[in-house]
Amino acid sequence: MRRSMLFLPGNNPNLLINGNCLGADAVIFDLEDAVSPAEKDAARILVRNTMRYMDFGGCERIVRINSTDTPYWKLDIDAILPQKPNLILLPKTSSAQDVLEVDAYITKVEESLGMERNTVGLMPLIETAMGVENSYLIASATKRVQALFLGAEDLTADLQCKRTKESREIEYARTRLIVAARAAGVEVYDTPFTDVNDDEGILADATLAKALGFTGKASISPRHVEVINSVFSPTQKEVDYAYEVMEAIALAKEQGKGAIALHGKMIDAPIVTRAQQTLAMAQALGMERGN
Repeated sequence: MRRSMLFLPGNNPNLLINGNCLGADAVIFDLEDAVSPAEKDAARILVRNTMRYMDFGGCERIVRINSTDTPYWKLDIDAILPQKPNLILLPKTSSAQDVLEVDAYITKVEESLGMERNTVGLMPLIETAMGVENSYLIASATKRVQALFLGAEDLTADLQCKRTKESREIEYARTRLIVAARAAGVEVYDTPFTDVNDDEGILADATLAKALGFTGKASISPRHVEVINSVFSPTQKEVDYAYEVMEAIALAKEQGKGAIALHGKMIDAPIVTRAQQTLAMAQALGMERGN
């Protein structure tokens, strides 16, 4: 379960050592945008040591490495892979070839460490117009890809438009990535909401992201994590209804019925699928059926 992903600057030891208690399902140790070129080596060592010596429990560990057009990305992988992060976040992914190049290098390092292939997953960060258009090819380039992630700040710069809270400018990119990811059978995550003081804004943005079909949402502020987790969690009403759906289906099978209604509505395959997804998340969250 990965509802929320919280960015932590790789050069900020205070945030790094507290990353496991900020409430996010996953933390993203950032070696790219948050770190100046002069601090790249120090940040890489700091993140490596944080991952090596700190217990993050059930919180997933993701590392955003530097892009393949820099001299840093292989050094990042060399330092980070022995710590077995859950995912490598690959910035500025614009083509399947970008993915294949990084996949090949990770495979080489995994082999040198005696790790099974695909031990560490890959999550391409889509933040260019070319990346959006190639999103399905990127998502399906290799089995190592587990998810796509939309980066709206760099994308809107590439699109030569203004980034706004209303987000009309990224409507196409959002829906394109969702369709591409689902077609490829991987998860998909929404861009952060960057106004850390706008509580109403993050609620509206996260609610829209869930309605569109995103798996979860990233955040640059611990303040946003609770809202994101709440939005991307099933409500008690949704959990109770999912139980009713599965019970109705079981009863229909017992009675040999081909179709069944619940609360006046026919229960079809999509409703059953959504019920199963809801119950899987409820189980992960420890939610039980209400009284």
